[in-house]
Amino acid sequence: MGSYKPVNAALRGLDVLAAVNKLKGKATIGELHRETSLDKATIVRMLETLMHAGFVVRDEHHTAYEVTGKTLLLCSGYDRHRAVGRIVGPIIAAFRNRFGWPSDVAIFDHDAMVLIESSRDTGSILVNRLPGYRAPMLGTSLGLAYLAFASDDEREEVLERVTAMPAVWNEIARDREKAECYLAGIRDQGYATMHDEYSRTEYGRRISTIGVPILVGGRSVAAMNVLYLKSALPVDEAVKTMVDPLQSCADEIARALTAAPA
Repeated sequence: MGSYKPVNAALRGLDVLAAVNKLKGKATIGELHRETSLDKATIVRMLETLMHAGFVVRDEHHTAYEVTGKTLLLCSGYDRHRAVGRIVGPIIAAFRNRFGWPSDVAIFDHDAMVLIESSRDTGSILVNRLPGYRAPMLGTSLGLAYLAFASDDEREEVLERVTAMPAVWNEIARDREKAECYLAGIRDQGYATMHDEYSRTEYGRRISTIGVPILVGGRSVAAMNVLYLKSALPVDEAVKTMVDPLQSCADEIARALTAAPA
């Protein structure tokens, strides 16, 4: 605990800044009131302060507020990948010790899933992947599991972005109805599997994965997979034996992430 009481005005200013960022260009006074429950006079005062500091600008045409590039300075000292990796590393190591197969954990970044931690061994026959590897959204179980449980807006944005990418696994994005049906099926069953063409391209069809979302409040904040050799474990058997433990591990990671200091 700190030595002093929190400065309430500063807390309100941060609440308004967070809400402007969340609303992504749709932050009118009314929307900010609904988002923060602060009275409108306070919201206006906080916005004017944030504008003076250079963190917020007003779109005169739409009478809405947006964050500026200066807000990037607020997170420049935070290495999200490393911070999350420190939390999930021991958990997926224990998962591998128990079940024998390695796992990856990845977070979403614009149009791909960025690997932040893996329990694959260096030089393993399952192919080593280093943190920072970008896994395609619709080719991997990590991307599919994450996307299926993302918000409607985020899912639409991703599908729009990958439409222009020529990989075979992105073809489904060009038919939104088909793509949404496919992702709904993943939500219903609670897991995703690697696209067969990605398995062929990256692993010569020797390896596949099962992926599940890491959920906080019902929305995906990351995803986790388990890799296995097809010759050692048929797909049906992999699903039967691995989905429940994988989901339990993902739940453990979600609890660890929400309990960790910001």
